[in-house]
Order: sequence, then structure tokens, then C-alpha cells
Amino acid sequence: MPNSSLESLGSTSFANRTVVMSGGSRGIGLAIARALAERGANIVLLAKTDTPDPRLPGTIHTAVAEIESVGGKAVGVIGDLRNADDIARAVDTAVETFGGVDICVNNASVLNQSKTADLPLKRFDLMQGVNVRGTFALTQACLPHLEKSPAAQVLTLSPPLNMAPEWLGKFPGYMLAKYGMTLLALGFAAEFAEQGIASNCLWPETTIATAAVQNLLGGEEGTIHARDPQIMADAAALVLSRPTSETGQCLIDSAVLTDAGVTDLSIYGGQDPLDYDFFIDV
Repeated sequence: MPNSSLESLGSTSFANRTVVMSGGSRGIGLAIARALAERGANIVLLAKTDTPDPRLPGTIHTAVAEIESVGGKAVGVIGDLRNADDIARAVDTAVETFGGVDICVNNASVLNQSKTADLPLKRFDLMQGVNVRGTFALTQACLPHLEKSPAAQVLTLSPPLNMAPEWLGKFPGYMLAKYGMTLLALGFAAEFAEQGIASNCLWPETTIATAAVQNLLGGEEGTIHARDPQIMADAAALVLSRPTSETGQCLIDSAVLTDAGVTDLSIYGGQDPLDYDFFIDV
């Protein structure tokens, strides 16, 4: 994982700000949590992975240890994003341990590329339950504390609403689950703008070298043409450092960085030709 040395991020501080994140045991979520913790944020992770899975590296415990290894403060809450009591425990932990919630990151998501005829309803329900209901429920639970924060932010890892027939018809069940997250994020932005709570979406331009890409989207070859999760981490840090008046946006990681003056994205790896992510037109 490349270390961020971007001038635009050098002075960014999240000191005394507390983040509640869904997922985060590995991949993009962990990279974002680590980047924010390195800049002073307190991190509370709500994740299911208590014991190692041979298919997936990392657990909630190793994630907390990694965040602490870079000088951050983190607490892991083992739980299911579909369970309201588990969400309440995570938010209560943030309040009891760190005094409040300033940032809610809707990171956890389920991917299933099945066509309509091939998608079992159980899997459909899982996607909607984690992606859409989970995003709504975690944000709702954080809301009373976000309202008290002077710099409240909600960041949802979901794509721009690309209505091209290719994306509408590629895998409608997954499309609905991800677009549902985006619509909620835009809805939160509209609903809470006058309360000073920003809500934005962030999505990668290219595939990201995570276990999901390796396991589901092309194996080792797929990760060769994918960028490192650090690109999403650096972009997220920039978005979350913006004024709360900048809200209601569907942002792409590479555009966030280039707008901040980063001219060389090769530091994030990925051999040409880079693989573009879902919902991104080449």
C-alpha cells in the first residue's frame, strides 16, 4: 500500500473527530479508516468478521490493530448491519468512548452480478438489506449525534446514477442495491442541508485491488489492472475535509484527486489497460 505524500492532504486534520463506519475489516473501508486515523480521527468499525476466513484476509480485530499501529484510535464492534441492535451498539460505543459522532461512512456492501433470472430472492434480499437498508439504518442511528457536530459528514461508497441501458440491464438486482445507496445519500443531502450535515457519494474510477476483485472479478489478473485502495482513502480524506456546504455530490476518486492538484495517479498502481469499475463509462 503506497503511503500518501500528497501536499493537498498534508495539512488535513481529523483530530477529535469520530468516524462510525460499516465494514472496514479489509479493502477500501480499512484503507479509508486508516487514512482518517493517521490524521487524528477516532474510528469505530461495525463489522461481522470475527474469525479469519480463508477466502478473505483480515478480521475486525486485525483492522483495529492496523489502525492502532499507525497511531490511530479504533474500536471494533462485532455485528450485523442488518441488525438494529448491533448498529445501536456501534453508535453508543462511539459516543461512550469518544464523545460523539462526526462522520458516518457507509462502506459495507454486498456484490452479486447475477442476471435477473439467476438471482435467488434470498441473495436479492441480502443485497437490499445490507446496501440500502444498512445505509439508511446506520445514517439514521448516527443522525442525533451528527446534528451536534460542527463538521458533520456522511460519506456513502456508491456510484453515480448512470442510466445507460448497459448498466440498467447488466445486473438489475445489484444495480438497484447500489443506486439505492446513492439515492439515499442524495436524499440525506437535500434533507439535512439546512442542518449543516453534508452527504456525498464516492466511487472508484477503476477497479480496486481488493479481495472482492480477486475472488469475484478476475483473480490475480484482475488485480494487476486495478488501482490500490489508497486512492479511495486519499480521495475520501479530501472529501471529508471539505466544508459541509459541499454536499449532494456523486464523486469519482480520480477526479477528486486531480481537482486537488494531483497530476500523477500512477502512484496508486494498476497496469495499463486499467479496468474501469461498474457504472463508469470509458
